[in-house]
Amino acid sequence: MRRHGVIPLSLIEIKDLAFHYSPKRPILHDIQFNVEKGDWIAVLGHNGSGKSTLAKLIMGLLQPISGTVSVFDQIVTPENVYDIRKHIGIVFQNPDNQFVGTTVRDDIAFGMENLCFPRETMKERIDFYAAKVGLSGLLDKEPSALSGGQKQRVAIAGILAMKTDIIVFDEATSMLDPLSRAELIQYIRTLNQEGLTILMITHDIEEALYANRIVILNHGTIAEDGTPEKLFRRPSAFSGTGLELPVSLRLYYALSAKGGMTPKLEEFLWASSSKR
Repeated sequence: MRRHGVIPLSLIEIKDLAFHYSPKRPILHDIQFNVEKGDWIAVLGHNGSGKSTLAKLIMGLLQPISGTVSVFDQIVTPENVYDIRKHIGIVFQNPDNQFVGTTVRDDIAFGMENLCFPRETMKERIDFYAAKVGLSGLLDKEPSALSGGQKQRVAIAGILAMKTDIIVFDEATSMLDPLSRAELIQYIRTLNQEGLTILMITHDIEEALYANRIVILNHGTIAEDGTPEKLFRRPSAFSGTGLELPVSLRLYYALSAKGGMTPKLEEFLWASSSKR
């Protein structure tokens, strides 16, 4: 799928995408955007906006009614979806639904086994990526004995061990406690800084602030697409989206509207809300 070893500029390209379960109830329509190498894109939207459906379409778990999803210059189809998944992995919302093995070691190995990796390669990668995500001492533990954050890191280790180029996080922090959520977000940040391309599906604006680009879904279509600084300095970007803004941004907008904003206060409030 990589032509002569060259990585395409757009790792994911979505064109005119539409999906529905019933013609009377469209889920997504006219979706188009690209994911470039090294991006961290947050697809932000309230529950029911279609963002998790979008993740499933990208992974080939659903097929579009019209339009296309391309990964590494290949349109995702039922025929090539397994090849596509060599390049893109997904971490789901509920970590307990991700486990198939009896130990952490087995679960990190699972994806590599499906791709028929040599056993020695699997052993090396299990040890290397378990250490990378901070789970070296837990390889023989049962997954049920882990915290929510540790379970998500096991899923990440399994994806990294397959050497995927992209990781999709589909509401991956929504069932975690605040500490586990913060740890996972910081680890995702580290992965992105190391060059991994991240697509985060979320309804949490606080998480979206870490991304270098935000795509806002509303009523099944893209309402906004831009950098966090560009979007969060413009209150109208979030009008009618049903998303809850951080306190610092609500105060920023309220003071700006009433003319009570000073340069120092503006700098302070924006710094309080900015994560990068």
